[in-house]
Amino acid sequence: MNAKMTWLDDPEVFGVNKLAAHSDHLFYPSKEEMLKKESSLMQSLNGVWQFAYANNAKERPIDFYKPEYDASGFGSIEVPSHIELNHHDKIHYINTMYPWEGHIYRRPVKEDTPEGIGLFSEASYNPVGAYRTTFDLAPGLRNKPITICFEGVEQAMYVWLNGAFIGYGEDSFTPSEFDLTPFIKEQGNVLCVEVHKRSCAAFLEDQDFFRFFGIFRNVTLYAKPELHVEDFYVKPELAEDQRSGSFGVEMKLSGKVVKGTVKIYLRDQKGKELLAAQMPASEKVIFAPVTLEDITPWSHETPYLYEFLIEVYNEANVLVELVPYLVGFRRIEIKNNMMLLNGKRLRLLGVNRHEWSAKTGRVITKEEMVWDIGCMLRNGINAVRTSHYPNQIPWYTLCDEAGLYVMAEVNMETHGSWQKMGAVEPSWNLPGSDKKWLAAVLDRAKTNFEVFKNHPSILFWSLGNESYAEENIAAMHDYYKAVDCSRLVHYEGVHHNRAYEDRISDVESRMYARPAEIIAYLENQPKKPFILCEYMHDMGNSLGGMKDYMELFDRFEMYQGGFIWDFIDQGLMVNDEVTGAQVIRYGGDFDDRPSDYEFSGNGIVFATREEKPAMQEVKYYYERYK
Repeated sequence: MNAKMTWLDDPEVFGVNKLAAHSDHLFYPSKEEMLKKESSLMQSLNGVWQFAYANNAKERPIDFYKPEYDASGFGSIEVPSHIELNHHDKIHYINTMYPWEGHIYRRPVKEDTPEGIGLFSEASYNPVGAYRTTFDLAPGLRNKPITICFEGVEQAMYVWLNGAFIGYGEDSFTPSEFDLTPFIKEQGNVLCVEVHKRSCAAFLEDQDFFRFFGIFRNVTLYAKPELHVEDFYVKPELAEDQRSGSFGVEMKLSGKVVKGTVKIYLRDQKGKELLAAQMPASEKVIFAPVTLEDITPWSHETPYLYEFLIEVYNEANVLVELVPYLVGFRRIEIKNNMMLLNGKRLRLLGVNRHEWSAKTGRVITKEEMVWDIGCMLRNGINAVRTSHYPNQIPWYTLCDEAGLYVMAEVNMETHGSWQKMGAVEPSWNLPGSDKKWLAAVLDRAKTNFEVFKNHPSILFWSLGNESYAEENIAAMHDYYKAVDCSRLVHYEGVHHNRAYEDRISDVESRMYARPAEIIAYLENQPKKPFILCEYMHDMGNSLGGMKDYMELFDRFEMYQGGFIWDFIDQGLMVNDEVTGAQVIRYGGDFDDRPSDYEFSGNGIVFATREEKPAMQEVKYYYERYK
């Protein structure tokens, strides 16, 4: 067995040769391209790839990454897509348990036991997808450093270019980037990706959803100009008077940084220039905060965004890169145990949202995202929780523009490790306090922060979902507090382990607490404002008790709302075997066991993006309590 296969079993190996996570900005070589929003420095590799499927690592085509390999026996697959929806492997939905329960006994590698070794790398069932494509570099990418970005690959991947090993990555829902520069050619490149359905990362990705695998988000090449903005962090601060504030920027540059100039501009929506500054280029450039007056704050009611622009000039004073971004000024804080946004009591009229399409699963289009945004706005929804993983990059920009408050969740749920048959039973749980898992969960927190840190819509960093609460989650909380003082940190799992009550979450967050339980908390000298990260489970003929929750807004200032479970049904459109008609099927309809069956269908919107009757109740109360 290839030694690299053992990475699938090792929680301490979750990325090999991956580039550091960075802000989600686009960049352009000229003003003309920036205005057209078409960059000659980018090349999409989406499309039809060659593909072969195997049941496990032993049966996979081991040498397929070699350029001379005869792949004439391969089939084809669309990238991005799920392998299961291309008629390979099994479609499987499950909620709280791990998908292998009842089939095989598994426990992960931990500090005090090696029993996880071989569980995935040597499993008789751990499907593998072998992807292979060829490409020539587009003219704008030639003779420049080249990075490849995989925006989402589920669940573990190995990458080769022209026969050379490039890297390894886990964390299905955040970008994985690798440097291709030493191995790339202008023509005839052979790119190969091997995707494994399960790795030790599966212990951290036990979300309530269909368990798919494959390259399910965009694959893109980026060329870096001679002087390049690798990363930036804007600091738009709103003062207590809600009208003045400050603006500063930290950025990292690569390339020929010994000479050159960086200029920044901040303009309002009328084109008025609020800030213009420049500094010599260096690996790290810091523009100290500048005081600003007459700021228009960003909020749901007024999602005002300012135009921020970075211009990079080389030593000959030639413009080589432009980076545009939209930024907003808002202030979230807790005063007198109440959350305030821009000095006013925050009311979260929210919904949890999986990324979903009835036809393509978690491979969704921007048009579907735009529909979701519009549906939320016309029905009074002002907040969304990215349950339970980072969403596609455009989603956060759409929320900035629409004024939707975002709870940005880390890709982590370990439900099956501590809740057994409905009981809280943490005799073994992840990530717990086990040091072998600490680096992996911190990396997930860091990537979530680094990619999305510049979005004003994000009010909360959420430390994942239903993963109990011990030292490793406390370390995630401490990380966010160290890098970002402009947002709150959320985690519900502390409700199950009160020893960490003061160490993890800024808010008291619960799921499905009855109104009487909420009243008992709020009448008993509460320490923190209260929210429901999940409530009003909308399955079947549900949502009838919403009035009791909404009236709590009138009784308690520290009651600050919540997020309905959930937005859209997870149902798949298939052709019925008997009638040939297109029908929607749910968990259990694919002979998937163990399964939680139609529990995948609990949205206020059908899988086909049609509003359910329950949406009328949502609109009535959410509009009333805005």
